[in-house]
Amino acid sequence: MEFRVISIGALAMNPLWGERSPVRAGHATTTLVRTGKSVILIDPALPAQVLLPRLQERAGLKPTDITDVFLTRFSPEHARGLAAFSRARWLIHGTEREQVGVQLATALKDLLTRKESQGGVAKDESLRDVLENDVALLSRCEPAPESLADRVDIFPLAGVSPGCCGLLISHPRHTVLIAGDAVPTQEHAEQGKVMQGALDLELAKASFEESIEIADLLVPGRDNVFVNPTKKPF
Repeated sequence: MEFRVISIGALAMNPLWGERSPVRAGHATTTLVRTGKSVILIDPALPAQVLLPRLQERAGLKPTDITDVFLTRFSPEHARGLAAFSRARWLIHGTEREQVGVQLATALKDLLTRKESQGGVAKDESLRDVLENDVALLSRCEPAPESLADRVDIFPLAGVSPGCCGLLISHPRHTVLIAGDAVPTQEHAEQGKVMQGALDLELAKASFEESIEIADLLVPGRDNVFVNPTKKPF
């Protein structure tokens, strides 16, 4: 069993740093888990031309070595490099797949049927291309099973998004939680804060508390791995 961070993520705007508007390109932390024959990449957030060299540098792997890609949530900031792993199985929590799929389908339908003041169909080709690409990517994602591999289980953390979901990795001596945006950064964990803009604030708080309760090590959505500040050293 091995896990390692391939790329450290970042928030476009971190209110805990006093930021009130986006100051950088947001992207999720990308993590690799290897166990048995499974090689699982979580949140391929960077564009392929950036992510693939990092994958080789950090783990000596090619895209074809990845057996599974898991998305903690579906957004551009989590999946910019997803298409580079065409031979892998793409996985996402079933709730996220279903509810985000409805949102995308509705947005695409509205775009195609919206009338301009002159009575014609509005044609925003750029937005249409984005929506159609997102629909195609999400359609290829499969609902994740409860266990992705030996000692690697999904851990639902809804709130930031409808089906935000982490991965729980069980070691003999400690537990690792790849928490995604349920725990954005180490500072959020230390200050008891959830991600700004959560879809359901109360549910996000409950998922945050559950993450802190169960994990010895946390891989946050937008930061490097850290020891749970509420746990004793181990």
